[in-house]
Amino acid sequence: MNRSKATQPEFDYVLLVLVAALLGFGLVMLFSASYSVAYAWKENTLYYFSRQLLWTMMGLVALLIMVNINYRTWEKLAIPILGITLFSLAFLLVIGQPVFGSVRYFIKGSVQPSEIAKLAIIIYIAAWLASKGKDLRKVSYGLIPFAVLLGLLVGLIIVQPDISTSLLITLTALAMFFIAGADLLQIGILTAMGGLTFGLIMSQSDHAQQRIQAFIASFADPVNSPNFHIRTIIQALVEGGFFGAGLAESAHKHAPDGIPFIHTDSIFAVVGEELGLIGSLTVVALFFFFAIRGIRIALRATDSFGTLLAFGITIWLSLQAFINIAVITATFPFTGLPLPFFSYGGSSMLVNLAAIGVLLNISRDGQGGIDLYALFGFWRRDRGTRLPGSGSRGRPAKRRGNVFARTLGRGR
Repeated sequence: MNRSKATQPEFDYVLLVLVAALLGFGLVMLFSASYSVAYAWKENTLYYFSRQLLWTMMGLVALLIMVNINYRTWEKLAIPILGITLFSLAFLLVIGQPVFGSVRYFIKGSVQPSEIAKLAIIIYIAAWLASKGKDLRKVSYGLIPFAVLLGLLVGLIIVQPDISTSLLITLTALAMFFIAGADLLQIGILTAMGGLTFGLIMSQSDHAQQRIQAFIASFADPVNSPNFHIRTIIQALVEGGFFGAGLAESAHKHAPDGIPFIHTDSIFAVVGEELGLIGSLTVVALFFFFAIRGIRIALRATDSFGTLLAFGITIWLSLQAFINIAVITATFPFTGLPLPFFSYGGSSMLVNLAAIGVLLNISRDGQGGIDLYALFGFWRRDRGTRLPGSGSRGRPAKRRGNVFARTLGRGR
């Protein structure tokens, strides 16, 4: 079916504006949240802000590069991308630097491979699901292989241990599995299996149990919570009121007795205290509209891989944001997940912006993008894709088994 010119995918400038707003807002709040602890710990008020600004600039370069690479390249390179990622995660366990009891970082805490793994795993799962088509509903072809695949992918992240990132990737993968055409019974079975697995893992983790117990103890009255972290972030939000105390006027961010992890996991509390309910709702609205634009891009994608990849990136970033906000408002146990584009973290910022670049390239249907796979003449370039059942090289794959696009995307 030929698309009219009016319905052809076009570069999503609205999404670009939303991301620019999130970046600008995030950098301002990062400086406000970090200058006090930066002076107390590093004797340099600009320490965290300057490093975040550097990583942001690198991320913008990554975004520009990704915008100009045809997103279908990533389907063809899904296996080597995943292989490199899994090797990095395994290598991390051997030489990684322990931070707060977990081995998650290279180079003295500067690089976190699990952040890179989020995008790599989404790319691979999108390619794998796109290759299955209608056969995805077969238990031996869809459910069982997907469960084994997902278990292997998140296993190396769980053993770091990083339960929160593992949970985020699992939830994103389940959403992609449903969108690809899995039925509710399959989703129910996977959800039950995942719930039992994560329940068992958390039962063996003292750190996870402490977080859950703190959440339960504080749920009824978080303002007077026995947990210092929960009590202070809620007090900060309450004292912010409707209009806030004013930018840089937070009384709860100063070290050593301020809110823990104020410039990373807890930065949304500074938004609430300094800019009030208006500022907090602005952040929520920006992420909400980001999710809407991402879903729109997924609906307008011309192949199954594009739909699944756009949906996966959108769900990952949106879900991570709303989980972080839920934690800060004491409606979800502490997870350690950063607030995208706001929380301090170089690896996170770099990968988030690279993912936005991929999403923007999908919005333009890969037009004007470079096919790296063909450009560098990979050894399999004339044998079609590495993933059986996916679209042939040189044209979009036929949309197959895509419940999301089939039910909501008609009449585009």
